[in-house]
Amino acid sequence: MRRHRDREIAVSTLYSLDFNNEMELSDDLDLFQGMSEEEVASLDEEDRAFVRFLVVGTLENLAQIDELISRYSLNRPIEKIDIVDRNILRIAFYQLAISRDVHPLVVIDEAVKLSQELSNDVSFRFINGLLDAYRKENLSR
Repeated sequence: MRRHRDREIAVSTLYSLDFNNEMELSDDLDLFQGMSEEEVASLDEEDRAFVRFLVVGTLENLAQIDELISRYSLNRPIEKIDIVDRNILRIAFYQLAISRDVHPLVVIDEAVKLSQELSNDVSFRFINGLLDAYRKENLSR
């Protein structure tokens, strides 16, 4: 449950950066955009570190991640993907293709849950389809 909340925070941060066309790392990057100081203080160091890992890792590898999304999103160019969905996909592709720190099925399940909570009623199918296609092509063992 904690990791799910951490992923929500990371999606929210990336959403804000994407919305403001600020998708690059900077020294003054606010990893907890939209959260009060009290909310940030309520996170333990492990949670803050995981949010940092997801946001910074995604931003550092953004070109590669967006290339993967574009490759698997055959009918929808990346700029036409809903901003929430695009950033859920970015975090998921970061974990699937680059960090590989979590089992692929867990990553996909988390992305689907985030989509169901944060996006529209049908986006989770789109997200599941893209991520599952990547998994089957690249990670099936």
